[in-house]
Amino acid sequence: MADLKESRVPDIGDYHDIPVIELLVKVGDTVAKDEGLVTLESDKATMEVPAEFAGVIKELRVKLGDNVSQGAVVAVIEAQGAGEPQRAEPVAGAPLVANSEKAGAVEPVEVSATPDKLTQESIDTNTFAAPRPPQPPHASGAGLPPVRFDADAVMPDKVPYASPVVRLYARELGVDLLQVKGSGDKGRIVREDIQSFVKSALAGGGATQAAGGGGGNGLNLLPWPKVDFTKFGEIETKPLSRIQKISGANLARNWAMIPHVTQFDRADISSLEELRVALNNENAKAIAAGKAGKVTMLAFLIKACVAALKKYPTFNASLDGDNLVLKKYFHIGFAADTPNGLVVPVLRDADQKGVMQIAQEMGELAALARDGKLKPDQMQGGCFTISSLGGIGGTAFTPIINAPEVAILGVSKSEMQPVWDGKAFQPQMMLPLSLSYDHRVIDGALAARFTTYLAQVLADMRRAML
Repeated sequence: MADLKESRVPDIGDYHDIPVIELLVKVGDTVAKDEGLVTLESDKATMEVPAEFAGVIKELRVKLGDNVSQGAVVAVIEAQGAGEPQRAEPVAGAPLVANSEKAGAVEPVEVSATPDKLTQESIDTNTFAAPRPPQPPHASGAGLPPVRFDADAVMPDKVPYASPVVRLYARELGVDLLQVKGSGDKGRIVREDIQSFVKSALAGGGATQAAGGGGGNGLNLLPWPKVDFTKFGEIETKPLSRIQKISGANLARNWAMIPHVTQFDRADISSLEELRVALNNENAKAIAAGKAGKVTMLAFLIKACVAALKKYPTFNASLDGDNLVLKKYFHIGFAADTPNGLVVPVLRDADQKGVMQIAQEMGELAALARDGKLKPDQMQGGCFTISSLGGIGGTAFTPIINAPEVAILGVSKSEMQPVWDGKAFQPQMMLPLSLSYDHRVIDGALAARFTTYLAQVLADMRRAML
């Protein structure tokens, strides 16, 4: 007798009634454990619902536009192998069926490289459920359309109301969303609006601003160069990973939409490095037994950044239209390098934790990131992000802000340098700091004060207690 099992929506944090925006499988497909079944889109992120066990899809219990919550049945799978683990019982009271009454209520998504902003839908439009409309001549692979750069276009409340999936769809077709009227809830632009706009343009009833077109105050970009690389030698084509596609789109948006400025500084961490080594030596047995995390400089950096964020709360904020949202909590994201690309786990309530606890939790989050097992809520809610390349090298770099945050700290490799103490040069361990900030919110003087204070805290961690 076939072993039929229900695969349900896992823990997705505090989200409820999340719209289904894409079906990744169909009845009859064979799926592996943890393979994506459907894609959900909340007002903050998109995420895939994985299969809880391997097997053959016998029934899909959801359709495009349905709203689901934790515990909702997504698919019925004829499980393969007797050794598949049984799923835990769903949370009491969680809905077990999809709700399709709000199919049109998909909200826009704020995404980024990080963790607060979990994922963005794949650029591969072959997976879209809706059929692709004919592409206009200017969008037949010539490259991305121009990006408008003016005061109105770059403010968050002026950006066209559309999800990342729809934005990518429009960019590929060369459609300027500023010219598209949304028919969705609250004027949201949906896929059908873009299709209608393209059909109208092809019929002579409209115009799009695409590569090489447009005018006014917009910045018109040249088409992306189309080159036959095989003419010059042997090549190998390697597809981008899903994380690379997601983070690439996020980074491009953040770089284009946020006026970045980077402040560079150095911090004397000679005393701090001695303390770090001493702590690891004292806890060597606990670290070896997995009962304690190895203390890294990043753990101290997180604690020092919390002190700086408390002193300069403008950095612990987000821009919401014409308002600045100042946060009273301190959730710090840190960039984690994984085999599949960069992800940003978020360490919560860093202000309430000591360095040893921070080091322990960082190690656990980093391990989950490397294994691709981070949960959505473990990459959400970040206030400030740290990107550390200290273990690799380099002297400085310009990190890209992780929207909707307003600043990000880049850290390069520390090295011994001669520092003048007023009488002679003394060898000191110096740590390069690179602070990128949103110039709409933070000016240069405030950024300089922030890095100066941060360097003071790192030189003497006792300041973090003040």
